[in-house]
Amino acid sequence: MKYRIDLHVHSKYSGDNDAEPEELIDQAIRLNLYGIAFTEHYSYEASAFVELLREKYGDRIRLLRGVELSVIEGHCLVFGIDTDRLSLKDASITEVVKAVNRSGGVVIPSHPYRKGNSLGDIVQQVWGFCALEGYNGANMQAYNEKAIATARLLDLRYTGGSDAHAPKEVGLCVTEFDDAITYDNFTEILKRGHYQGIDCRRKK
Repeated sequence: MKYRIDLHVHSKYSGDNDAEPEELIDQAIRLNLYGIAFTEHYSYEASAFVELLREKYGDRIRLLRGVELSVIEGHCLVFGIDTDRLSLKDASITEVVKAVNRSGGVVIPSHPYRKGNSLGDIVQQVWGFCALEGYNGANMQAYNEKAIATARLLDLRYTGGSDAHAPKEVGLCVTEFDDAITYDNFTEILKRGHYQGIDCRRKK
């Protein structure tokens, strides 16, 4: 059995859309996803609502938390720690990777080859990434292909996430895990690397 999770979703608490978290969750349930990760922009506290919604949705879906940080060079996803407690304002990607890894979390560059807000080839110069985001649902295909090729070059795993800012975008790309995810083992399973990104828009 495989476990599909959308690892990159934004609600109204990211400040750039009006999507209610429950609308996004309901869409994920309709798609039979195993989980969804809220990665609100810049702040871990912005996804605090997840803790309350876990009680409501129970075992129907795993509701995970992360954050999409904006560092000097571009954007990255961080899981496994409360980034608000670290001094990461105006930090470089090297500083972020060191601080997050030291605290037990993981860093995954988001849409690494999208123009304007991504790390680009810097991902080839920094050691300590858990994976690269290979399939991003808001990306052009060429950007995703470049990210996947780079992940393979670096011997890293690659994830998938929709980068949804509206309910209809949830699940466009997902990460397919070999192991069941719990709230306790999520970060450890990301570190193990038994998963890969999937573009659900592409015909098999």
